[in-house]
Amino acid sequence: MPTELSPTARALRTLEILQSRAAGVTADEIAASLGVTERAARRYIGILREAGIPVHSSRGPWGGYRLGRGARLPPVVFTEPEALGLVMAVLDAQPAAADPDADDLVGTALGKVIRALPEKVGRQAAALREHASAAPDRHAARPDPALTSTLVTASALRRRVLITYRSESGSAWETQVDPWAVVVRYGRWYLLCHSHHADAIRTYRIDRVRAVRETAHGFQVPDGLDPVAALEENLGQGWAFPTRVVFEAPMAEVLPSIRPPMGRLEPSGEGCVLIGSTRNPTMYAQEWLAQLPFAFRVEGGQELRAAVKALATRLTAAVTDTT
Repeated sequence: MPTELSPTARALRTLEILQSRAAGVTADEIAASLGVTERAARRYIGILREAGIPVHSSRGPWGGYRLGRGARLPPVVFTEPEALGLVMAVLDAQPAAADPDADDLVGTALGKVIRALPEKVGRQAAALREHASAAPDRHAARPDPALTSTLVTASALRRRVLITYRSESGSAWETQVDPWAVVVRYGRWYLLCHSHHADAIRTYRIDRVRAVRETAHGFQVPDGLDPVAALEENLGQGWAFPTRVVFEAPMAEVLPSIRPPMGRLEPSGEGCVLIGSTRNPTMYAQEWLAQLPFAFRVEGGQELRAAVKALATRLTAAVTDTT
């Protein structure tokens, strides 16, 4: 289902149309390009004018709208290290942008930036893009840019939203949330928010958000909120399978090796205990617990205990002499 563009996004599309039609464009032509009514097109022109962009209009059979002087950005001057660093960052985050012929939104934008660079710098940046290869991150997920922008705007304006969300299993629901922050973590975009239905902190993957609608309600962000730390801590809570792992080593020694999504580490006697939950006990056992440089004992839950036993059996079989 295509994402409904916000008025701000449509206004920016209107600006692109005006920039590409220096001689002018009529309201009905803008409406046809955007798939909206002529009245709506005039409203987007109004949004641009309110933002200080000089949009002139003329009446008559050949009338229409055109951009006035000062509507175009002044040249942006990059040093060679800045330009190459920008290209490297784009390719690292969006490998598809390396192909100039691919139908990739970020790649198209990167091409525009490279073409606008001074010749020497642009030649180096273009060569880097052409000859560098990047493997896609299999865990990365790209959300819809317009929808993400709507969430960022609602967060900045402290405006509660109604989101439509589809889970990994395919079930969908609507819920009202206070969008505290948008956080990018290992190639995935998350919404850190307060859910009014659950009356609790929730983290939602933005690529699974299907629709966003602003409400008339405002909200306040908790004092001292660290969005990244809060996201990391919340990712280890609320999953289907509980986990409880005991360490004999002191908490101060174990803590640096614990990733926040694994759960909450608490002191216990002379050692410590890791309490959390997971949706994938096998992954928890193989990718997290197996890499810890400490002896541990899994006290719960039963799914994680079974996953650790299966891993131990497989590794033991790998070194068992069968001759």
